[in-house]
Amino acid sequence: MAAVMKALAVASPISARAQPRRCPAGSSGGPSQSLHSSFGGVSLQCRRTKPASLQRSRPSMQVVMMAARPAIQFIQGTDEQTIPDVRLTKSRDGTNGVAIFTFDQPSVFDSSAELGDITGFYMIDDEGVLQSVDVSAKFVNGKPALIEAKYVMRTPREWDRFMRFMERYSQANGLQFVKK
Repeated sequence: MAAVMKALAVASPISARAQPRRCPAGSSGGPSQSLHSSFGGVSLQCRRTKPASLQRSRPSMQVVMMAARPAIQFIQGTDEQTIPDVRLTKSRDGTNGVAIFTFDQPSVFDSSAELGDITGFYMIDDEGVLQSVDVSAKFVNGKPALIEAKYVMRTPREWDRFMRFMERYSQANGLQFVKK
């Protein structure tokens, strides 16, 4: 019955307004805090491990939307429908490389009037987002014809991450690797 009363006291809206009360040191084996609820006259003992000022706060976490399937975007939230031609270069020592994406007649030009300007080059998959701002457009007779985006990888880790994205993207879009 006492356990039921304690559970009810904690769940009660009155317990939310309970005033903390310090217990004398040594009465319960160390510093603790007592919450008194007028509901049933039950007092609860809550042992403190550290003062609130010494407790570490959790580091902030970045929220990233996960993609159901790998996608490339020029305007965040709008997937590019055109499949690119991708050229890869890698240094002889394997420490860095460059990927150049060429999109012929990309669909972003059709929707950019309603959705806004191209803000960058985003490669999104279930691991997160790879991004670059090195994006250029080529115009023919005053009309946009293609977009070229460059993604630079400066470490072997960045190269490996990019290759994992490309493997997923190529499987989802039927791309093949051709060595020249």
